[in-house]
Amino acid sequence: MTKIKNLNTTTFFTEAKESTSISGDRKDLLLDIADSIVDEFKDREKLSLNFICTHNSRRSQIAQVWSFFAIEYFNLGNIFSFSGGTEVTAFHRNTVRTLQEVGFNFNVVDFSHQNPKYLISFKDTKKSIIGYSKTFDDPHNSFPYIAITTCDSADENCPFIPDALERFHLPFTDPKFSDNTDLTSETYLKTNQDIAGEIFIIFEEVKRQLNE
Repeated sequence: MTKIKNLNTTTFFTEAKESTSISGDRKDLLLDIADSIVDEFKDREKLSLNFICTHNSRRSQIAQVWSFFAIEYFNLGNIFSFSGGTEVTAFHRNTVRTLQEVGFNFNVVDFSHQNPKYLISFKDTKKSIIGYSKTFDDPHNSFPYIAITTCDSADENCPFIPDALERFHLPFTDPKFSDNTDLTSETYLKTNQDIAGEIFIIFEEVKRQLNE
């Protein structure tokens, strides 16, 4: 796993891609998502992605943040990333911490013990996104969008998403099992790295196709 000492966001992102080891079927899924992003973007010249997981607390938040970074890294205008769940909880503190460890800045803009809102940014950009737990159909999320579900439960257990242009199931293992253990930081960093690497693959392909 990538060491985080003296690591910046760009280094983590590129090294996550280099260390990604996935099956052929998983790679095909990532490329299918990229194809759909390109097709829908060409039709509309503006597109949103909505990463969806039950509590909108860990994996969907990480995917949204890395997509925000990837859009800037690959200089892709008018593509936007959001996230949501089937119920509201909070942007889990361990998720916030693992993203901070790789260079993302979190500033509280609306304090709540239950569900604070963060302004999230990174070095060398003036852009930012708002991060907090919300339902997938929250008014903050821009419609319509491509829905990408990230829970590792079966796809059929995920909600019906009527506003989705298309829907993909891209599951990641929930790092929640490591909470309050000696493995918390390592486990969350591994999830962070896995998601960053696959987001890189998706958006690298999007950039390649749009440059053709």
